[in-house]
Amino acid sequence: MTLPSPNHGPRRGTQAPDLIVLHYTGMADAASARDRLCDPAAQVSAHWLIHENGRAEPLVPEDRRAWHAGDGSWRGRADVNSHSIGIEIANPGDRPFPAPQMAALERLLAGIMARWHVLPAGVIAHSDMAPDRKIDPGPRFDWRRLGLAGLALWADDPGAGDGPPLAASLDRIGYPAAAAADRLRAFRLRFRPWACGAESPADRRVAAELAERTPPC
Repeated sequence: MTLPSPNHGPRRGTQAPDLIVLHYTGMADAASARDRLCDPAAQVSAHWLIHENGRAEPLVPEDRRAWHAGDGSWRGRADVNSHSIGIEIANPGDRPFPAPQMAALERLLAGIMARWHVLPAGVIAHSDMAPDRKIDPGPRFDWRRLGLAGLALWADDPGAGDGPPLAASLDRIGYPAAAAADRLRAFRLRFRPWACGAESPADRRVAAELAERTPPC
């Protein structure tokens, strides 16, 4: 099947994707993002682009390696592009994601997860796999909604005790090696975007709960 973006290649050393990486476009509108994702000179792409009105547009065949993730790793594996399907969500990064867009994302995720047997733990943020350089899809993205729908991991604070060391829990969840401050920031962007300040017992409790629910590699 021929799709609009020429920016893709064969997957390297893997049979099928087992991750889905969510991004925001960081551009003014979906049209601008589409132009860039389909521009051969830009050398970036994603498998899907979700427009502001909820239209989900395929840009790269899912069995091909799109160029969306860049440097980073997840659960000890580099070359995330070869292991993943990338979804770009049209949003400049400074506003909530509209309801039609989130509903479209839920439908798209459910289909991709069924086609490729991706578990909820395999749906991650760009900031998860590159905590030292990325923040998307950012603090306004509703990860809790996806978690409650069974489309991603989520845990509310169990609210008891101090929790084990945060670093060990983040390692088990899948976060790559990075400065402790960067890993805490990425973890909070995903699971506790309202939190600020130094690492807290709530951070440790939530991370421990998520680590317990993360399947082994």
